[in-house]
Amino acid sequence: MSRPALLVTRALPEAVEEHLARHFDATFNRDDTPLGRDTLIDAMQRYDAILPTITDRFDAALFETPDGRVRMLGNYGAGFEHIDLEAARRAGVVVSNTPDVLTEATAELAILLMLMAARRAGEGERELRAGRWTGWRPTHLIGRSIEGRTLGLVGFGRIAQATARRARDGFGMTIRYFSRNRAPEAVEQALGAERVESLKDLVAGADVVSLHTPGGAETHHLVDAELLHAMRPETIIVNTARGPVIDEAALADALAERRIAAAGLDVYEREPAVEPRLLALDNVVLLPHLGSATIESRTAMGLRAAANLEAFFAGRPVPDRIA
Repeated sequence: MSRPALLVTRALPEAVEEHLARHFDATFNRDDTPLGRDTLIDAMQRYDAILPTITDRFDAALFETPDGRVRMLGNYGAGFEHIDLEAARRAGVVVSNTPDVLTEATAELAILLMLMAARRAGEGERELRAGRWTGWRPTHLIGRSIEGRTLGLVGFGRIAQATARRARDGFGMTIRYFSRNRAPEAVEQALGAERVESLKDLVAGADVVSLHTPGGAETHHLVDAELLHAMRPETIIVNTARGPVIDEAALADALAERRIAAAGLDVYEREPAVEPRLLALDNVVLLPHLGSATIESRTAMGLRAAANLEAFFAGRPVPDRIA
């Protein structure tokens, strides 16, 4: 029996590609450049399944491609805002994602951004590389410690809780959170976490605000000019969640006017484009979407996507089916 034809839209870790090659008639993107619209339309007609990433937009029109052959999208990543799930359902295309496997890596990165922003590490590295560093002096690039500070978590899912654990155990931070649903009492007790009823109250009392919300219409520009005004001049804001959660123009205003101290960003409103004013500011750390970028997490994501695809073509329930 012939193996299902699979298109893998971006280069994946070697172990993942080797696994996929053993189980599918797989076509890989050796150039690792984003596939154009025409290529994706052609792929809908030529392949039984596609393994896409967040750089591939599957809108309703793509699912309506005439003579479509694709029966499943095994998405590489937990987020799926780039896929029109309702259109997929109408077209009879199953969609899965890869939850749970990037929790620890993303929590590590959230802590990294907190430290870099608080200690002005990005600013210091840029100065050194540019040849502007003149040597040690007592008042040079003085930052702030996060030891014992208050961490306000917006959202309190797996990644937020993993971030809270590191912040509490490693730096003695006080943990407060805002979430639509209250966490189980056992989780709150284990992390010493206090739920705050109002988002504005949370950010007003936090030294560091870390975003851990899903994307979508409900959280679009959740952090806007009004919420930024509620923060204190000493506040640091960190985003490892979804770029559109922050109004980047409003954030640039707040940082430029020093109404908040600093920001650490790993995701952006219009990736890979970044608000130009943010690029010019010293008090913001900008990373190129590295949240899950450990070999352990990226390999686990790929194998999780593969497991979903294998289950589908074997006639078994798809473990991480979302459509």
